[in-house]
Amino acid sequence: MRAGARERGSATIELAVLTPVAIVFFIAVLMAGRIGLARQAADAAAYDAARTASLARTEGTAGTQARDAAARSFAAQGIRCKTMTVATDTSGFDVPVGQSATVRVSLTCVADFSDIVLPGMPGSATLTSTFTSPLDTYRSRG
Repeated sequence: MRAGARERGSATIELAVLTPVAIVFFIAVLMAGRIGLARQAADAAAYDAARTASLARTEGTAGTQARDAAARSFAAQGIRCKTMTVATDTSGFDVPVGQSATVRVSLTCVADFSDIVLPGMPGSATLTSTFTSPLDTYRSRG
């Protein structure tokens, strides 16, 4: 029997075994990339929320505006949050005009990745980020 005849069909078997492994590997890389981009989106959303809160005229509207800004930022970047919490520290509004003050926003988003989920892979990821933005030193704080 020739040496090549014994190996006939082995490439097909190797391909059948390795194809699922390669597909799972590429999906894992895709998932890692999506989670990395989602973390960057969380940082951007926290920045947007804190900046928006620092521009609010009153302490009462700062929290609402921060939450809306975070939701818009996530939506603009294509991140769907199953749940989102935005905690806004507006104690800087109590600091007298002429003294430096800040607004701090901490957010948590449970991002939905169910569109690329496979058995054993997470269907969601919890994203957290915090950002602090200065209030204008000489603007009235109501």
